[in-house]
Amino acid sequence: MMTTITMIIAAAALAVSVLVLLNLRQMSRRTQDTPRETGQAVHDAFQSYSEGIWRNMRDASDLQNERLEELDKKFRVLELTNEQKLDNIRNTMLQQLSAINNSLNEQLTQMNRENTRHLDQMRQTVDEKLQKTLEERIGQSFQLVSKQLEQVSRGLGEMQNLARGVGDLKKVLSNVKTRGNLGEIQLGAILEEILAPEQYEQNVNTKGTGREFVEFAVKLPGSGGNPVWLPIDSKFPADSYVQLSDAYEEGDPDAVKAAKNQLVRTMKNEAKDIREKYIAPPNTTDFGIMFLPSEGLYAEALRLGMAEALQNEYKVTLAGPTTMAALLNSLQMGFKTLAIQERSSQVWETLAAVKTEFAKFEDELLRAQKNIDQVNERLNRLVGVRTRAVRRTLDRVGSLDEAAAESIIGAGEQDDPGEAAEARDSGVSLDEEG
Repeated sequence: MMTTITMIIAAAALAVSVLVLLNLRQMSRRTQDTPRETGQAVHDAFQSYSEGIWRNMRDASDLQNERLEELDKKFRVLELTNEQKLDNIRNTMLQQLSAINNSLNEQLTQMNRENTRHLDQMRQTVDEKLQKTLEERIGQSFQLVSKQLEQVSRGLGEMQNLARGVGDLKKVLSNVKTRGNLGEIQLGAILEEILAPEQYEQNVNTKGTGREFVEFAVKLPGSGGNPVWLPIDSKFPADSYVQLSDAYEEGDPDAVKAAKNQLVRTMKNEAKDIREKYIAPPNTTDFGIMFLPSEGLYAEALRLGMAEALQNEYKVTLAGPTTMAALLNSLQMGFKTLAIQERSSQVWETLAAVKTEFAKFEDELLRAQKNIDQVNERLNRLVGVRTRAVRRTLDRVGSLDEAAAESIIGAGEQDDPGEAAEARDSGVSLDEEG
């Protein structure tokens, strides 16, 4: 700040000097034409003026220096005062911060104590609940394991019984006749479930001669009212199939190939037997169905390509339990379509009769509507004209309050039927007079 003030003073002195020089130049211009006599006077005056200016500048500089010293002293005092105030503020803030720090430390210590206490309580509660839950879960797990062990024990017993049953079944299936009866029972159950009793028959002589009877035959419609039979025979070459299954389990390619060839020969012999014994067009269809009661056996026959081979060579179609059900459902839909076609003429006759009766019904409805319109017209005339006439007649009669009217009407309701009839008659006559 002192440097700024010094620069201001120097600028002011420079400005005064410039003004003096300008005045001197003007004075010199004016005195160029004056005589030499005035030169000395002017020189003296200029010298006196210059000395006065320098004295003034020196006095101003001294005064300025004194003021600058005073300002310097004031600035030093102000600086000391500010330093003292800053020290006081710093000390006060340090004291306050120390107090705040101490308070925060106490609060944090208290919070830590409370948190520790709450955590201990929570830990104790959680430990108790975990212990209780663990005991319950362990108890439940032991109970579940015990029940499952009991079930496993029962299952093992059932498996043993099942193993004995499988052994017994294997013994039963070792008999060719028993296997045939099993397939026949299964085929009969499928037919009974899908077809109606009149749509198939059991033990049918499809050729009409000889002693060959097919197990089941589906009755198809034929010409002249005579049925056409679809022969279905059950075959179960279990020996060949068991040999093939054993060969698969042993992993012997030669044994598998030999078992496959044996199964193919057996099924071809069975298909040839069906064609020669049961297929006899026009009494039967030109093909028959060989029913295999095992899905595994049917799948193996399909893998061996027996479906196409038997169909092409012997006109015999293979069918497993699922395929047999689908085939019978298709036949059932055909039966329903045929029944609809046969009864279509009856339906048209019924529709014609309904049409005639509906025309009569329409006439009766029109007649009833006409009568209803007449009744409505009479009711409108009665409600309009006659009601207004009765109203005009009653207007000439004085009215009573509600209590008196209710008492009179109540007494009138308790009168005997004869009086009520007379009242109605009088009302009718009154209506006629009106």
